[in-house]
Amino acid sequence: MEIRIVRSDKKRFLDLLLLGDEQESMIDRYLDRGTLFVLDDFGTKSICVVTDEGEGIFEVKNLATAPDSQRRGYGGALLEHVVAHHTARGRWMLVGTGDSPQTVPFYRHHGFEPSHRVANFFLDHYDHPIFENGVQLVDMIYLKRSLAYV
Repeated sequence: MEIRIVRSDKKRFLDLLLLGDEQESMIDRYLDRGTLFVLDDFGTKSICVVTDEGEGIFEVKNLATAPDSQRRGYGGALLEHVVAHHTARGRWMLVGTGDSPQTVPFYRHHGFEPSHRVANFFLDHYDHPIFENGVQLVDMIYLKRSLAYV
């Protein structure tokens, strides 16, 4: 298993990026300014885009695992690598996600705690309704994890 940073031609991973954020125009807002991490294990398994939001805050903007590689630990391994990569470079790692019973527990399991909520984010910023597990996403739920050494 190898995790690398991709610096050019990031859109070649669009199929995976769209799993984590299903509107390309939203991906375009952060992809160029973000750092793209790719986990490869005899093929690309997971991707993660992290942005520097300033004042010691980094944000996971997109984390996705190929459907045939899900539930095998790739997403968690990549997330832990990304957090370790940013440890001591800033104060907080944030992630914004829909209020989903599948996604929020994943981040909680990896040490993220609830931070804040942005009401109507998915209604205001996407050109179509976003559903996860049959439930329409409305608010953006932010979680945070300290980047200080423990």
